[in-house]
Amino acid sequence: MDTVPDKIAELEKLIGKTPLIEIDFNYKHKECKIYSKLEYYNYTGSIKDRMALYILKKAYNKAHIKNNYTIIEATSGNAGISFSAIGTYLGNKVEIYTPDWISEESKLILKSFGAKLHLISQSDGGFLECIVQIIERANTNNNIFLPSQFSNEDNISAHYLSTGPEILNILLKNNISPSAFVAGVGTGGTLMGVGKYLNEYNNSIKLYPIEPLNSPILSAKKEFCKHRIQGIADEFIPPLLKLDKLHKIISIDDGDAIIMAQMLASKLGLGVGISSGANFLGCVKALDILGSDAEIATIFPDDNRKYLRSYLEKTEPPQNNFLSPSIELIGIKTLI
Repeated sequence: MDTVPDKIAELEKLIGKTPLIEIDFNYKHKECKIYSKLEYYNYTGSIKDRMALYILKKAYNKAHIKNNYTIIEATSGNAGISFSAIGTYLGNKVEIYTPDWISEESKLILKSFGAKLHLISQSDGGFLECIVQIIERANTNNNIFLPSQFSNEDNISAHYLSTGPEILNILLKNNISPSAFVAGVGTGGTLMGVGKYLNEYNNSIKLYPIEPLNSPILSAKKEFCKHRIQGIADEFIPPLLKLDKLHKIISIDDGDAIIMAQMLASKLGLGVGISSGANFLGCVKALDILGSDAEIATIFPDDNRKYLRSYLEKTEPPQNNFLSPSIELIGIKTLI
């Protein structure tokens, strides 16, 4: 029978080393390009597999978790799916506390991986109440492991050790020197981990965090407002995020992100989620800041399957401030 280390070793073969593509497009009458990792090639279809596996591997190595422990996490996106699939395979029970407004597809996927769901409404406290309840559970039961993705430094390390090197090594191999890295902020782990690695190579590389224009928690320190870019802007500034180490906060309207995700699917066959649309538009805004010749990298965190029945199947009316109508997608190239 396989041991937990054996299972982790096998999962490591299924997580990471995702494709990096160049996307060519026209914008403001100029030919432009950005570079993105396709993270839906991971085990459960999102970048969160990297963080979840690394956190659990470290926890098992330090005996902070055992087979009879229950993994409990608060999440509004893909992290719950990753912990559910990986935790179940390693032999742990998994309970997920999540706001009840996550997509119906996400709820079904979580249940399919054996997770027990605790849905919290906005009127009952929303995401912050999820965190309060899991801490209370942990205080009354010694057989509980809390990944604590929003404050666990292993989250940053996962991307410093894998995502960052993968991006930089492939870009340099293709004679591309990155000018900036752009990513939406959920836990902040991706941006801080990749950013740390890139800045150790070249500290002039800019790091741009993305937030929903509809819920400007980072830039305006406003209270959470409901938005449609699932997986980012979870009602508070995550402890892992260090804004003083980052550059300009880029705000993207959730409607613009939806249209961009729809365009990436219908024009290039890239079935990506709404946060990927936001990251693409964040790169475009970074090109406005740095110039059209800048080499901008990002990640497409997941695919579109969890959002098809919620937002991506609907027609989104473009607004005057949207960037997506001014973008003409041309093609993709896989970098190796």
